[in-house]
Amino acid sequence: MGGNQVTAVERPVGRGAGAGPVLLGVRHHGPGSARAVRAALEETGPAVVLIEGPPEADALIPLAADAEMRPPVALLAHAVDEPGRSAFWPLAEFSPEWVALRWALEHGVPARFIDLPATHTLAWERREDEEGPQGESPVDAEPTATEGGGGAPATAPGAAPDSEPDGAAEVRIDPLGVLADAAGYDDPERWWEDVVEHRGAGQGDALAPFTALEEAMAALRETYGSGGHARDLVREAYMRLQLRSAQREFEDGVAVVCGAWHVPALRQRTTVAADKALLKGLPKVKTDMTWVPWTHRRLSRVSGYGAGIDSPGWYGHLFSAPDRPVERWMTKVAGLLRAEDRIVSSAHVIEAVRLAETLAAMRGRPLPGLSESTDAVRAVMCEGSDVPLALVHDRLVVGDVLGEVPSTAPAVPLQRDLTRLQRRLRLKPEALERELELDLRKENDAARSRLLHRLRLLGIAWGEPAASRGSTGTFRETWRLRWEPELSVRVAEAGVWGTTVLSAATAKAEADAVTANGLADVTALAERCLLAELPGALPTVMRILADRAALDADVGHLAQALPALVRSLRYGDVRGTDTGALGEVAAGLAERVFVGLPPACAALDADAAEEMRRHVDAVHGAVGLLGDAPATGRGHLRPRWQSVLRVLSGRDTVPGVIRGRAVRLLLDDGELAQDEAARLMGLVLSPGTPPADAAAWIEGFVGGGSGGGMLLVHDERLLGLVDTWLTGVPAEAFTDVLPLLRRTFSAYEPGVRRTLGELVRRGPAAQGAATAAGSAIPGFAAELDTVRADAVLPVVRLLLGLDDMDTRNDLVGVER
Repeated sequence: MGGNQVTAVERPVGRGAGAGPVLLGVRHHGPGSARAVRAALEETGPAVVLIEGPPEADALIPLAADAEMRPPVALLAHAVDEPGRSAFWPLAEFSPEWVALRWALEHGVPARFIDLPATHTLAWERREDEEGPQGESPVDAEPTATEGGGGAPATAPGAAPDSEPDGAAEVRIDPLGVLADAAGYDDPERWWEDVVEHRGAGQGDALAPFTALEEAMAALRETYGSGGHARDLVREAYMRLQLRSAQREFEDGVAVVCGAWHVPALRQRTTVAADKALLKGLPKVKTDMTWVPWTHRRLSRVSGYGAGIDSPGWYGHLFSAPDRPVERWMTKVAGLLRAEDRIVSSAHVIEAVRLAETLAAMRGRPLPGLSESTDAVRAVMCEGSDVPLALVHDRLVVGDVLGEVPSTAPAVPLQRDLTRLQRRLRLKPEALERELELDLRKENDAARSRLLHRLRLLGIAWGEPAASRGSTGTFRETWRLRWEPELSVRVAEAGVWGTTVLSAATAKAEADAVTANGLADVTALAERCLLAELPGALPTVMRILADRAALDADVGHLAQALPALVRSLRYGDVRGTDTGALGEVAAGLAERVFVGLPPACAALDADAAEEMRRHVDAVHGAVGLLGDAPATGRGHLRPRWQSVLRVLSGRDTVPGVIRGRAVRLLLDDGELAQDEAARLMGLVLSPGTPPADAAAWIEGFVGGGSGGGMLLVHDERLLGLVDTWLTGVPAEAFTDVLPLLRRTFSAYEPGVRRTLGELVRRGPAAQGAATAAGSAIPGFAAELDTVRADAVLPVVRLLLGLDDMDTRNDLVGVER
């Protein structure tokens, strides 16, 4: 590249013969830059507008004039053979690129994108993922907050890679940060507001702001070279080629809107051969491109996309309200706080505006910025509290604005089917999170549920299930919905499974069943297929489920899989699905659990015993539902399970926590008398049993959140046995069993613990005496206290409405 010589930077001049292209260096998503671009285009009236962006999007530019198009939106490029590999170019209403597009469309002027094609960008990133970055930093998938967005070249244009200017940085620099620091600002955002956002656009020379910004960027490029920004050498070479082509076609009527960081590189004169040499051999991948909705929240740095601004809602306000922006902002804040039932009057708004202006004057700023407005809101409207201020930041400073794209925009068939279903079911995607209550007895709500479950199975997490309020029935579902822009990528990625949501979900479920790692995964998938109502996938899933269940000899896996199958049987009641085959598999699985559980519970350590105890609880609950399910056709499951519990309760080789739980479950089902339960507890708590094993038995019997505390409160014999055993534990063993007992009793309700403490303080003997005297419940007096009972009568009469009834009867008697 010896002939690739770099000339001195040429400063832009006004429009005229031989003036050259008009280079408008901007800050991506900068409302001040957007207003300045509009003023510059109005003044220069170019014949073509070149914009930093992927050239594949040229065919999509006319859609920006569609009435259905509402920013924020983004250009989405994804690899055809790998839809998950994608890149976004976001555009807001206040983005200079969007303003340039709209101006060109309104004035009938051609507009073109001139950045490196997405076909190279996506292929380059895939190669780096496979081989490593090889000394280069990754390029941003979309413009960033700096004056030129996605990165700068590895070296100055035309220079060899090892010829960086003295002082060139090896790490990425922030041009705004450097300029703000040189101006004495500690915050680049405040500096940008003062020098750009707070100056009027179109006053005097419309090109003056761009001339000043280009001079600043040229000085930075001379000092820092590439500034550590990767790949810009190639990107800027491509942009120079496109600029030359446009100049040959339109001569001097060319305007370029790009990141200000790139302007010095585009102004440089290099040979065509040198620029083409930089582009030779770039990897390619076939790509598709379309418009997708975007959100203000995704324009914020906190979203992780690096699109470039901390306060998109504030910048959108500055763009839409150039006159009296502070007053209008305070009015917005007051409206939000009033909607949240906070007392904010017009006097608060006036005082907040005055305080913001005073703070700006004290800080030497031309106008109040976001920091002054925020400080004023905190002091005046929020009474110094950061709690309501956080709401203002979330709802207004960042915001939840969701853009819209026209239905004519290119989309994969799956996206079109999803859009059709969203409209038919009246489920509009929204950026703000909301809860959706569904009654599955209603046809439209059931269809909504099926759609959301199918999307979750496809990995499109538009909705997440939440706990239902007010009902625990299977006919009700609660969803938490929030549409995120990246879900458009997930839709494109899921398009490989089918052209409709139903066909794609069916194919995905079948593939997941084949590749499932364990039996529990297949049972969970069967449950999701029933929820999503995928009759086409169920035969495959059920076949694989039966095969896995027959081959899996691990009782823990079988016990873990059974509850999901039984839950699935319950969905047939509300959704009308055929669960006959599922019931047979569940019944067969239960039989295998019954046979394998007793030997699997022998010789377990403490952790394994606790895990197996949880499996026993899960199987017990499942059998309770499965034994009543008509689809199983097997009414003997419950007696078989109870015989298994009896075996577990009587084997010494079974850990104490499992034996205790088995006794408790039999007692709760009425299959074990209280006297027999007390006898078994007495045997376990006898001096011959090791204290640790006895403590584990107690945990299994009365622990685990199973209401064991109330059982001890109402059965003084069991409480007396526990108390006697505990007081007789040797001192050397007490410290070993104490953590286990503390874990057991700490799970009780405070009132239960308090009652147990009172009963223990009175002593088992007193309780027994009270019971012998006629007390029905230990801890209470032997006889009825009539005085205390009479005191409750007025309240009872009020609750039952007896006073009103007596009054009506008296009135009837008077009338008669």
